Amino acid sequence: MAIDEVILFEDECSLSNTATVSYAWAAKGQQPRIECKQRKKERVTLFGVVDYTSGKVIVKHSQKGNAASFKKFLKKVLMSFENKHITIVLDNVRYHHAKRLKPFLQQHEKRLELLFLPPYSPDLNPMERVWWLMRKRITHNRACISLNERIIRFWKLFSHFQNPNEEIVKLCNINFSV
Repeated sequence: MAIDEVILFEDECSLSNTATVSYAWAAKGQQPRIECKQRKKERVTLFGVVDYTSGKVIVKHSQKGNAASFKKFLKKVLMSFENKHITIVLDNVRYHHAKRLKPFLQQHEKRLELLFLPPYSPDLNPMERVWWLMRKRITHNRACISLNERIIRFWKLFSHFQNPNEEIVKLCNINFSV
């Protein structure tokens, strides 16, 4: 890989104001309960890419995951890696193939290439490991009052990953060798 190229892995996930139960000590046969005082279930879609060689992660949240919000995310990625050719490895979510994206992709074809993973292969995508870490730190077994509070926790965690860092490199090396 030349210095002016970068390979990124992209994935989406949802972030909501509900807690998720993960492994924890509990009496046999008793499901642990997590207090949540939300009025209604709210959620946002998170877009993320990881450069598994440097640990740099770029994220964006949106009210919905669709072609329009994905295009906005791609613009952010292009700005974050100026003067580099970007190959993004991603899954086959329907809106990744949307006709509405074709003009944008053609406009940026000299700098941006999408490479699709085989269907049903999340183990090949290191961004899945980054989402796992996020859930472990801000959603699993944690009470949450509002979606806004959860989003604040999300940005606090990911502000540390917007620059190259060893923690994400080690996390991604579970799947890949550098």
